Amino acid sequence: MPEGDVLRLTATRLDTALRGSILVRTEFRWAELGAVSLMGREVAEVAAYGKNLLIRTTDGWTVHAHLRMEGRWFVARTGTPQAAGRSPFVRAVLASERWTALGEHLGMLNVVRTRDENRLLGHLGPDVLAPAFDAASAALRLRDASEGPHVSLAEALLDQKRVAGIGTIYAAESLFARRMDPWRLVGACDASELTALLLTARSRMERVVAHGLGALDARVHGRLGRPCVRCRTAIAVRQARRPPYERPIFFCPRCQAPQAGISRSE
Repeated sequence: MPEGDVLRLTATRLDTALRGSILVRTEFRWAELGAVSLMGREVAEVAAYGKNLLIRTTDGWTVHAHLRMEGRWFVARTGTPQAAGRSPFVRAVLASERWTALGEHLGMLNVVRTRDENRLLGHLGPDVLAPAFDAASAALRLRDASEGPHVSLAEALLDQKRVAGIGTIYAAESLFARRMDPWRLVGACDASELTALLLTARSRMERVVAHGLGALDARVHGRLGRPCVRCRTAIAVRQARRPPYERPIFFCPRCQAPQAGISRSE
C-alpha cells in the first residue's frame, strides 16, 4: 500500500499539472458518483493527508481518493491516447485543456464539500508529514489512543487513527533504525522513545519526498533471509495485525531482540 511519501509525491505532481486550471472534463466511474460533474470549476490545490489524496476546487468542492493496495494517479497531456482513459481500471478522470489526471485501481473515491472533509478524515491521527507535525504530542497519541497501549509498536505505527501516513515500509525501517523490537508493547515505551521513533519515520519519508523514490534506503523491508547490514543475522518477517488486515513487518532478530515481559510472543 502506498505510504505518506508516495501520496505527497503524487499530490505534488497533480498540483503542478492542475492548480489554477479550469476542468474541461470530469468523470467518476464509481457507482454513487456517476452523475457528478465538476466541469467548469477551477482547481485550487492538490494536497495529501496521510494516505489520502485531496483535489480541491476554488468554489469549495473536494475530490477525495484513497489508493488502497494498488491505486495510482498519473498525468498525461490532454488529447493524447494516454489521456483517453479507456482502461477498465480507470476510476477518475480530471482534465484541463493541457493536462489530464487519471486515477487507476482506486480503493476509495468521494466528492464532498471541502467544509465536510472532516467526515472522511476526522478519525485519522496527525499526518506524520504535515509541516506543523508535533512529534511529542503524536507520541502520546501513539501510546494512549482509545484502542489502548496493549498493542505492539508495529501495530500502533500501522494504525492510522493514531498517526496517519506510516505503512509497513516505514514502520519496519524506523523500528530497525532505533533498534526497537517491533513486538514490544507500545505502552511499555516512554514518550521520548516514541517521539524519536516518529521523527525517524518522518525524516526518512521526507528524504523520499525531497529526492524521489530512489532515495528510499531499505535496510530490512523486503530483505527476508538476507544478512542484517549491522550484525549479519538473517532478516526475519512476522505479521502484524489480525486477518484479514495483517501486514508483514521485517526485522532483525538480533538487533531488535524481544525483551521479556514487554514484548508480545505471538
